[in-house]
Amino acid sequence: MLKILFLDQSGKPGGAELCLIDIAKPYRDRCLVGLFADGPFKTLLQENHIPVEVLTDRSIQVKKGSSFFQALKSLQQIIPLIIKVINRAKNYDLIYANTQKALVIGAIASFFARRPLVYHLHDILSKEHFSLSNRRIAVNLANRFASLVIANSQASQSAFIEAGGRKELTTVIYNGFDPKIYQTSEFDIRQLQQELGLVGKFVVGHFSRLSPWKGQHILIDALVQCPQQVTVLLVGEALFGEQAYVQQLHQQITELGLENRVKFLGFRSDIPQLMAACDLVAHTSTFAEPFGRVIVEAMLSGTPVVASKAGGAMELIKSGINGYLFQPEDSQELAQVITACLKQRHNSTTMAHNARKMASQRFDVTNINQQIAEILLSKFR
Repeated sequence: MLKILFLDQSGKPGGAELCLIDIAKPYRDRCLVGLFADGPFKTLLQENHIPVEVLTDRSIQVKKGSSFFQALKSLQQIIPLIIKVINRAKNYDLIYANTQKALVIGAIASFFARRPLVYHLHDILSKEHFSLSNRRIAVNLANRFASLVIANSQASQSAFIEAGGRKELTTVIYNGFDPKIYQTSEFDIRQLQQELGLVGKFVVGHFSRLSPWKGQHILIDALVQCPQQVTVLLVGEALFGEQAYVQQLHQQITELGLENRVKFLGFRSDIPQLMAACDLVAHTSTFAEPFGRVIVEAMLSGTPVVASKAGGAMELIKSGINGYLFQPEDSQELAQVITACLKQRHNSTTMAHNARKMASQRFDVTNINQQIAEILLSKFR
């Protein structure tokens, strides 16, 4: 079996990081996860008995919107990190870059350590998500140094190719999930509903970091157009300096008189139980999502889901069969979907049943890991 050096830029567990835990588990006795920041993600890896090392205590000052010159300025500060990765890489068969900053470091290290590079693309390389400079850097490094680019959806693959990426490098492998995690007891669900004061309400859950592009404000605009019994749960916190948006949401809620119909739950570790306690999960990104992890989690929880009609969501949902789609940023259409779910619960239950069955087969983590293992062995045996 291959020995793998995984690289990830984040100290916090986002979708790409949760995916990495599942990918690294089968290699835990012959891998190392190198992080570019300390934080709760390191703890999660340790809890899963995955070897981990924080490789730097200096944050890399390049954002998704950074210019070429800002990226160039950061080069000096990352040289010690590159040297450390080169030294670690010599003990492994390949470097597996799980994020864009990891790609930058991994590409340079792979050249000097003479190790092949795999880039797991969890992003849509479009102007909405990244500056032109960052898109060019990612595509050029992948084209030049990567032996394989694993895209987490057809939407991510297409955006990579449109940005100039080499199609022959790419393969699409969706994120994997353990369906057993999403099997919850009726007792736990009822208890949670009582604790949160949700009994007798029609509960719409939103599970995501609080951020303008995740579109919590669109759900709140929709809520004011819905019957009084509809209540919204916002699960997640603001990251990356987005506190101003949280204040904006509170102000919006106050102005619309919705204080008693919106609950902020912050970060929670009981996501499967919370999703099962909802009548509908809403995914309201304002532009294309690379995959849509929350959508699959809702499906596995047996809860109907409505999502913005863009990006990876369109590969996961067949509208009217296993969920609902609405035009991004159209709060009126979203309100109509919520109201229809409230009034036609039998239809929604049937869709949720279809979704759970499909997701359990299509995204089972054992099958997904098998796909990744096979392609890595075929390329790097």
